[in-house]
Amino acid sequence: MRRMKFPSLALVTVALIHTPVWAQDDTEVRLEQAREAVQHFSESLKTELKTAVEDGGPIHAIDVCHQRAPEIAEEISTRTGIQTGRTSLQLRNPDNAPDDWERGVLNAFEERLAEGEDPKTMEHYEVREENGDRQIRYMRAIPAGELCMTCHGTEVRYDVEQALLRKYPDDQATGYSEGQIRGAFTLVQPM
Repeated sequence: MRRMKFPSLALVTVALIHTPVWAQDDTEVRLEQAREAVQHFSESLKTELKTAVEDGGPIHAIDVCHQRAPEIAEEISTRTGIQTGRTSLQLRNPDNAPDDWERGVLNAFEERLAEGEDPKTMEHYEVREENGDRQIRYMRAIPAGELCMTCHGTEVRYDVEQALLRKYPDDQATGYSEGQIRGAFTLVQPM
C-alpha cells in the first residue's frame, strides 16, 4: 500500500497567504466597486439635472437625460470596466429596455416595495456565468423623487410633455408618484 504524503500545515498556510488576489473569490470587492460606480452615476446625473432645471427649466433637464445620462454611463464604463446603464419597466428610451434578468429584478423590486421596503436601499446582485465567463450583475433601484416628478410625474406640464414626445415618441415613463420605483441602475462586471 502506498502512503500518501500531505503537505504540512505551514506549507498550506503559506500557499493560502500567497494566493494572488485575482484567484480568490472577490465578490465583495466587486460588489463595492459596483456600488461606487452607481453612486457616482447617481450623483453626477442628479447634479446635472438640478443645474439644468435651475438654469433653463425642465425642458433642459430632458436634454440632460437624453444626452448626458448615456455619456455619464459610458464614462464610468470606460474608466472602471463595469458596463453601466439604467433600465425600467416603463421605458422612456427604448435603448434602455431590460433584458430578462433585469426585468425579473425590477419585478422583485416592485414586490419588495409593496411589502414596505424603502426603495432607496434596494439592491440586488448575482454572480452569473454568461458564455463561459463569470460576471457579477448588480442593480440598484432608482426611487422617484421630487426632481423626477417634473418629467415623470402624474401631472407633467404640456410644454414638457411635448418636448418629451419629440425625443421619445413611445414614452411610457410618466404617471409616477414620489417614492415609487422609477427604474434601476444596472451594471455588469467581468470577474
